[in-house]
Amino acid sequence: MRIFDPHIHMTSRTTDDYQRMAAAGVRAVVEPAFWLGQPRTSPASFTDYFDSLIGWEPFRAGQFDVRHHATIALNPKEANDPRCRPVLDLLPRYLDKDGVVAVGEIGYDSMTPEEDEAFAAQLALAVAHDLPALVHSPHRDKARGVERSLAVVAESGIEPGRVVLDHLNEVTVKLVRDTGCWLGFSIYPETKMSPPRMVELLKTYGTERMLVNSAADWGHSDPLLTRATGEAMLLAGFTDDDVDRVLWRNPVEFYGQSGRLDLTGVDHPATFAGNSILRGGE
Repeated sequence: MRIFDPHIHMTSRTTDDYQRMAAAGVRAVVEPAFWLGQPRTSPASFTDYFDSLIGWEPFRAGQFDVRHHATIALNPKEANDPRCRPVLDLLPRYLDKDGVVAVGEIGYDSMTPEEDEAFAAQLALAVAHDLPALVHSPHRDKARGVERSLAVVAESGIEPGRVVLDHLNEVTVKLVRDTGCWLGFSIYPETKMSPPRMVELLKTYGTERMLVNSAADWGHSDPLLTRATGEAMLLAGFTDDDVDRVLWRNPVEFYGQSGRLDLTGVDHPATFAGNSILRGGE
């Protein structure tokens, strides 16, 4: 089983996670820029963070033959902080970088006017830089947030097929399914979606334009739940080809629209055990 996790925050994970992921079949990941859990107080802290996403983290992943790409953005939560707003002016510098395959995470947290402005501005950047967009649906009042997100996407002029609305569930999937946008689902130990629930959605809606991710971060999450979802699909009667489409070919197709997805040499079983494993401080 080959796995491409299209949304995972490896900055928050340990090197042991990379080792476990590689052993489970994860060969590629996309790491979206997100809120680190504590407010950042200046654009300079974002500069350091973005530099790590396109420099250090791909190197760390490479120790285990995992190919790492990133998406770059001012996240919705921090779009409300006037100290962070100047980050919007920094983004063009990073959106031209190799390995940056989308603008994201953008969208809504609390659905404020400030978030409206940042969302629209970053969709415009996605169009200007010919990149897809990764849209975060809010954790609260999710249905209204998805409806509002779809309206902003429509107003932006970006092609729906270049947008994924993430963190969907049984209620919001119906809102997105016929829009032409891609549908993202985060599999979590307790919240968001679970492997059995995801299997039921795939039975109902099929595998087209469906992206399954772990969204693993600094909270209670599990970077191997993509693998668990694939195994649950097989137990439910899906074929190996169905699993490969959801866990590999779909994310390759979506992020491949950036023209920057580089999977050279990763389309084979992981061989990290024969590599020099990265150790702390080395």
